[in-house]
Amino acid sequence: MTEVFDAYAAYYDLLYRDKDYPAEARYVRSLLQRGGVDKGEILELGCGTGKHAEQLARLGYSVHGIDLSPSMVDIARRRTSSERIRFDVGDARSARLNRLFDAAISLFHVASYQTTNEDLAGMLATAAAHLKTGGLFVFDFWYGPGVLTDPPTERVKNLKDEVIEVVRTAKPHLHPNENVVDVHYNVRVKQHRNGAVAEIEETHRMRYLFLPELKFMLQAAGMELLHAERWMSDDELDARSWQAVVTARRT
Repeated sequence: MTEVFDAYAAYYDLLYRDKDYPAEARYVRSLLQRGGVDKGEILELGCGTGKHAEQLARLGYSVHGIDLSPSMVDIARRRTSSERIRFDVGDARSARLNRLFDAAISLFHVASYQTTNEDLAGMLATAAAHLKTGGLFVFDFWYGPGVLTDPPTERVKNLKDEVIEVVRTAKPHLHPNENVVDVHYNVRVKQHRNGAVAEIEETHRMRYLFLPELKFMLQAAGMELLHAERWMSDDELDARSWQAVVTARRT
């Protein structure tokens, strides 16, 4: 998995430059405030290139982000010099920092990359091990009923900046008996300066999750599920919901 995300880091920010990180950070803050955490220190599992951490620091939080990809962490470190932020290479399934936080977050479907029960249990255990009693864990994921109601289809995304142009084709393959989707990406990267073209092939295996299994696994990790809703809204989850977010509390 590390190799996939190291290659991904090279064009990650370009592909997601239209993502509204400030709005998402404000939304995460609202979830934390709803659960009683208005300020303090946050552990981010799967911090990527650090854009959520950057925005949360601007909202007054201190953030310690970890990511499995050294390339992602390198970009994140170069992006910011804020004393409120720290980034390290680490595995969300097993990292132990020997300190406690007021909250933990894991965004952009990191939970759905945990495709086995062992991987997901490891990630939940990592969050629980770093939370103070009463601390919150906020994470988003692919919601099973929505994925099965509206299965993923082939999609093409084309973006460019002053340096490169990227064309990414995503071809999904659903494995309903495993609750996973294999998304095969063909990525064509062209440099404007010399016209050089490179192609990258990679497959992201994504797990879609259901609330009963999450409640059970959170409880096993020492947490309770407080509430779940559609990402970036106050709407209840239903069969049309693809992106979900859960807030859990350390007991």
